[in-house]
Amino acid sequence: MAELKLTNVGKTYGGKVEVLKDINLDIKTGELIVFVGPSGCGKSTLLRMIAGLEKITAGTLEIDGFKVNDVPPSERGIAMVFQSYALYPHMTVYDNMSFALKIAKKSKEEIDEAVRRAAGILQLDNLLDRLPKELSGGQRQRVAIGRAIVRDPKVYLFDEPLSNLDAALRVATRIEIAQLKEAMPNSTMIYVTHDQVEAMTLADKIVVLADKGIAQVGSPLDLYETPDNEFVAQFIGSPSMNLLPGKISGTGARTEVDITGHGTAYSDIATQDADKGRDVKAGIRPEDFRIAEEGEDYILHATVDYVERLGEVTLLYFVPEGDADPLIAKLPGIHQGLRGEIVRLTADPSKVHLFANGQSLRR
Repeated sequence: MAELKLTNVGKTYGGKVEVLKDINLDIKTGELIVFVGPSGCGKSTLLRMIAGLEKITAGTLEIDGFKVNDVPPSERGIAMVFQSYALYPHMTVYDNMSFALKIAKKSKEEIDEAVRRAAGILQLDNLLDRLPKELSGGQRQRVAIGRAIVRDPKVYLFDEPLSNLDAALRVATRIEIAQLKEAMPNSTMIYVTHDQVEAMTLADKIVVLADKGIAQVGSPLDLYETPDNEFVAQFIGSPSMNLLPGKISGTGARTEVDITGHGTAYSDIATQDADKGRDVKAGIRPEDFRIAEEGEDYILHATVDYVERLGEVTLLYFVPEGDADPLIAKLPGIHQGLRGEIVRLTADPSKVHLFANGQSLRR
């Protein structure tokens, strides 16, 4: 069991290149926290700082109330699972999993009990005598996780552990990690990934990193349903949220926005009289659009440039003039013959987000 507290943590290379600054996080015992963010945002660097593999250049890291900034990695009570399996090719699964315990001079009985307990959790019981070359990619990753489990650490760190697996194995191993967490409810886990599905399905809380800091922390559904800013709104969710520029034309409990070049959006985000005429962006997720009925107010009025029919859903793409990103609507079911047609789309006011200067007006 372990709680982690990061206070004003920062990372600078060479005293000049600042990678992270003012990272403040409280991670409770038993939580599975996922770090996500664009490439180069520092999520793996932050994980390595927690592990002790990178020096913390500002702030403090505490584990169970003790400052560990200068504590060696081996003494932090942490086990790390890397992107590469890093298994010893000449050793069996049993020997790979037991190696760290042998180095620590544990007794044969302790080692055997720990290895077989971990093998049972990961369903590796029948593979203990095999070499890594005789295993699938998913099985190798499970061995790497088992090597961490046998150490009985306070905190498990996962650095994109599924990125080397193909799509089918990623799904299977993701489910296995979720089941592992259920089997070890008091284990604290921190997981780095660029895969939104992994983040949304595994995390108790997601930490979105951007611009050297934290853009938002919350449960997966909190980030999806109530993003604090435009960055999180577009980073969480695939396809990403549509942002349509406009001006507030009506205020009160229901806000009215005139969408530039299109129609009118209504949002249940309350505004004041002083907000009238304010430039905003209306954020609408592709799956929240629906085709407007005859005579109904519409938000988007545009020609469909491209259609993707995926069976369960149909994606409509609208390509604005200039450098603006395409707008996307995700309609349930199969829709035929819409390419080149003008469609009118609307959305429920509860699904319309409003942003001004990059920040949500719901805050």
